[in-house]
Amino acid sequence: MKILNIKSLALAALLMVGATSCEDFLNRPTMDNYTIDGFYQTDEQCFQAVNPIYNSPWYDFQRGFVKIGDVLAGNIFYGTDNGYQAFILKSSDDDLRNASASLWSVNAYCNTLIENLNLKAGPKVSKTTLNTVKGEALTWKAMTYFYLVRIWGAVPIIHNNSEIIANNNSNSIYKNRVEDVYTYIVKTLEQAIDLLPEENQPGRIDKYAAMGLMAKVYLTKSGYGQSGTRVQADLEKAAYYANEVIEKSGRILTPEYSDIFRLKNNISDESLISWRWTVGAQWTCQNSLQSDLGLNGFSEFADTWGTWAGITIDLQNLFGEDATNKTTRINNDDRRKATMMMLGDKYEYFWSDKGGFTYNWVNGDITYGVGTGSNVVKHLVGNNNDHVIGIGSGMDRMATSLATHILRLADVYLVYAEAVLGNGASTSDAKALAAFNAVRSRSINGVSPKTSITFDDIFNERRKELACEGDNWYDFVRLSYYNPELAKDKLAAQERGSWNNIDAYYKGEAEASTVTLGSWKVVRSNIVFTIPFPDTDLAANPRLSEDPVAFDFSSIGY
Repeated sequence: MKILNIKSLALAALLMVGATSCEDFLNRPTMDNYTIDGFYQTDEQCFQAVNPIYNSPWYDFQRGFVKIGDVLAGNIFYGTDNGYQAFILKSSDDDLRNASASLWSVNAYCNTLIENLNLKAGPKVSKTTLNTVKGEALTWKAMTYFYLVRIWGAVPIIHNNSEIIANNNSNSIYKNRVEDVYTYIVKTLEQAIDLLPEENQPGRIDKYAAMGLMAKVYLTKSGYGQSGTRVQADLEKAAYYANEVIEKSGRILTPEYSDIFRLKNNISDESLISWRWTVGAQWTCQNSLQSDLGLNGFSEFADTWGTWAGITIDLQNLFGEDATNKTTRINNDDRRKATMMMLGDKYEYFWSDKGGFTYNWVNGDITYGVGTGSNVVKHLVGNNNDHVIGIGSGMDRMATSLATHILRLADVYLVYAEAVLGNGASTSDAKALAAFNAVRSRSINGVSPKTSITFDDIFNERRKELACEGDNWYDFVRLSYYNPELAKDKLAAQERGSWNNIDAYYKGEAEASTVTLGSWKVVRSNIVFTIPFPDTDLAANPRLSEDPVAFDFSSIGY
């Protein structure tokens, strides 16, 4: 990883109280007038210190979040020559560089914050506050490593940035084994769960949020290094932690699926862990995903260029939709319309001051053009009026306050179902069925509950539920740990092409017979489940190219 991220950003975190801070989701005052030794003296200051981890250091991961999580997974179309879509990623890819820089920045911030809390917290800081903010930072640290290990595989475990600065060895750190990284994540989350309260301030991480992440970590690690089956003890741990969240957290699924992604529900039972963005004077505190994914002209700020970032034909097919049918939409699953715009769809919550937004391909304010005939809905707010209605304040150029949900309650429900299924061909376990059917019935009105579910049932349900939320790629990674050929089969079968002449057909300038499928599928031999390290990271630390080593857990405090 870059020296910038291990050393310079750690120093920046040490001095974070001396720089202008982001306005955050808790209306934190600026800390410009404090020195590092004069801060951490009150409960309020300790909460202020942890607030930036909910947004700013994650900012440069936003594009990688989408491209790794959904373009690689076959949900979002960026063109058949796109490195993520075609599995021809290069170390020089800018979004890959930024993703790495962002993740290591988060880790540095978490490490330094925990160190500051241990060394600088004053006598007026309550034990409850100290435990809570440490638990939040530990959970974010675990989330960071969960991304790192699933993207790059073996990575260095950086437990203390100050030691690296003191030893001046940031250019010679070995990678650690994947199994050690997962052990480190589990140990980190165990600490977080012990420290966090069952209820925290609205929007903040609590004990059950950390348990939900732990469930997903155990489900993922259960297959690592295995062949055909998963480790039963890990599956049981995944089920245990997921069940704790389901039965004891008091949280419920948001009744209306599309409401999950509206500003008015930035903070809700559904949202266990989220990036909490704000629109303010400080760059990097805001959500910029609408700019990349929204149709050209979607907002009045001339800041959207997502016309050609479409929904793949394969994902449309999963919902039973056909973009070449101009008159009929299936619409039997609320997740379809809340995930992908298709011809004739009207969204009352976009452009509400204009009577709503209709995806009709002929619109003077909007540029259409993607050859798949469908565009992205999630991560969009609409225009400035929609932003004001949702949160009481306006947006800005490349800046909204829409939360990005990283872990949702529905995800934990499906983790539970998959953990109970485990190595079986199917399960009729009552609690697993209840979790699975709760997610499914929320979006499919009147659907008959399943009485037995298979791996494919759960895998496809996860894709429908979480598509375009930066998550589905990691389902393939999890599967590849113990059944790589099946994971490759699923990816190689996806239709990642586009429709020829569909734009003219939609505009009434061509007949249906002229619309033909430009089929395109990934070359199976190109499919890999670890992404290359960025060239900047390799140049800064050549040992990233060497074999990983075991991590010495006796060298840390947990």
